[in-house]
Amino acid sequence: MKKDKKMTLTLPAEELMACGHLACQGCGAALAMRYMLKALGQKTVLCIPACCWAVIDGPYPYSSLDVPIYHCAFETAASTATGVKAGLEMTGDAETTVVAWAGDGGTFDIGLQALSGAAERNDDIIYVCYDNEAYMNTGIQRSSATPYGAWTTTTPVKHFKTQPKKDIVAILAAHRVPYIATASVSHPEDFFKKMKKAKDIKGTRFFHVYAPCPTGWKSRPEDTVKLARMAVQNAYFPLLEIEDGEKYTLNLKLKDKKPVNDYVRIQGRFRHLTDEQIGSIQAEVDARWERLLKLSV
Repeated sequence: MKKDKKMTLTLPAEELMACGHLACQGCGAALAMRYMLKALGQKTVLCIPACCWAVIDGPYPYSSLDVPIYHCAFETAASTATGVKAGLEMTGDAETTVVAWAGDGGTFDIGLQALSGAAERNDDIIYVCYDNEAYMNTGIQRSSATPYGAWTTTTPVKHFKTQPKKDIVAILAAHRVPYIATASVSHPEDFFKKMKKAKDIKGTRFFHVYAPCPTGWKSRPEDTVKLARMAVQNAYFPLLEIEDGEKYTLNLKLKDKKPVNDYVRIQGRFRHLTDEQIGSIQAEVDARWERLLKLSV
């Protein structure tokens, strides 16, 4: 494990994502796509179900991405990617990387069955979940990735979400896939390095990417990277890798782990929470962090 520090970015200059896309101001998911494509390069095929990125890319025949995209049904990202990979291999193409790229709703909920099937078969795909913690594309409805206490249009202030966030990483680890990684748009070089590593691994590789959404979180667009960094520094979203479902590596040592209070307070979706309720979030974060410390090498 290594200390967090200010980094000078050394990512490739090549851009496979053009200006003029349709993302909201400050969209974390747009940053995530940009960084991923810098790592994977042009020999990449994306399978995108219903989600924000089904819109961000642009309407046919226009596209903001310089790689092929297959738009698929909400629940089928993983199975579609499996089929595309099989088709490419039938033509003798073993080099092109096939990526299922879905939001948290299409991963934690609607697409979980297909993802579980692909993981159990160890299909040779990369699955990336960009997590903005709700169904943002369809109107900010709660998903099972929505955290405790959050406002959404289906969990209004007087009836905010009382259930904890689903642990999607633990679910995938239980499938014992070759490689799992978390990444954040606040740490692009960490994301880039992990994606390059995953590219050379065979089998199912799963990425859980933290992608703040100013529109749904009621935060300032200019705070997207700040929020993502705070979530890493307070262990709300730890950076880690899991190999074969067993070998845990924490990529960032937090000797001075920050409290979650400041992170929560600058998001309008948590504005209604009391100090006691924020304390419940802190307790959950602390318990998960201690568990990861015990699991990590």
